[in-house]
Amino acid sequence: MQTLSAHSRRYDLDWLRFLAILLLLFFHTGMWFTTWDWHVKNNELSTTFNYWMIWSHYWRMPLLLFISGAGTFMALGKRTLRQFTGERFMRLIIPLVFGMFVVVPPQIYFEYIAKYSSYWDFYPSVFEFQAYPGGSFSWHHLWFILYLFLYSLLMIPLLRYVRSEKSQEFKDKLFVRLSKPWGALWIPAIFIFLTQLALRPYFPEETHDLKDLGYFVFYLCFFFFGILFYSDARIWNSLGAHRYKFLTAALLILIPIYTVYMHFRGVYTLPFEEFTLEVLFEVPATFMAWFTVIAIIAFGQHYLNRPHPWLSKINEGLYPFYILHQTVIIAIGYYICQLNWSVSAKFWAISFLTLFTCLSIYFFLIKPFSLMRVLFGMKAKG
Repeated sequence: MQTLSAHSRRYDLDWLRFLAILLLLFFHTGMWFTTWDWHVKNNELSTTFNYWMIWSHYWRMPLLLFISGAGTFMALGKRTLRQFTGERFMRLIIPLVFGMFVVVPPQIYFEYIAKYSSYWDFYPSVFEFQAYPGGSFSWHHLWFILYLFLYSLLMIPLLRYVRSEKSQEFKDKLFVRLSKPWGALWIPAIFIFLTQLALRPYFPEETHDLKDLGYFVFYLCFFFFGILFYSDARIWNSLGAHRYKFLTAALLILIPIYTVYMHFRGVYTLPFEEFTLEVLFEVPATFMAWFTVIAIIAFGQHYLNRPHPWLSKINEGLYPFYILHQTVIIAIGYYICQLNWSVSAKFWAISFLTLFTCLSIYFFLIKPFSLMRVLFGMKAKG
């Protein structure tokens, strides 16, 4: 394992970002077939998807936000506050606005396709600026970009502090606690849990509309801890040594989660009221989110902190891929799901056709052109 300073390029974070985005491809394809509500659904659903997706649901976006927190610490670098804010605006707000007018509308069209004669009949409704689901104006999966921009601004005081010499005593104390496996596991997990205990009774739903304060703070916590852990090389470099302890915790916490989930699936009946069962599910699920993220980070640090000739090229295309993927999944899935195929065949067909389509759009329509690069959050050519 390479041990690098917190100011060095972390190849493990690049690899983990790639794997997290790849998981999103399969997760959002799976949404066609789960029994959960989504924008569009296949005519035949499968509870098999629910079992692995309920697990990954709790840590896939937290993992991305933890990585984003570390990346934001790097992005601040030697930039002035004005330069940093400008860079965040260019990289996040411009793609968000572009996405809301160009990338997201096809998703809404396919959901309400029966109401319109064509896409061009539908598209003017976007400019009525009526919020989805009543209207056609939404950021859909691009909520992540908006929240990331807001988190970046909210964390500026922390970012400036932990990058200054004034924070050395604070980081020394932090190292004593977070470099121990129990500290890295339990201190953040309990902190996250307490925020949810305070907020979720009043903001229980995950709506991604800036009104879901419980989940807004839940994701903010992972961004916050990404900054803290990455701000001190000693804390960061301690994680890999404890990877098996983190993995053990991440696996053991699944026992109470799936014990209750099997009840929800009707496999058996537990002798508790539904509210009690929901609490017995949500509490360990909150801890599981952190345990899984820190285990993945630790294993990634130990095994993935290695360069590869393709890595920089892959990393450059991940952001446009994220922006495109859900729209392509819905557009392709709409036609694939009309075929008389098995659920498995449809799932893999949508997944790989989406991958091929997004890569084609990226290489032929985005990567070569400065304007398209800027609209998708990349640096202009030259």
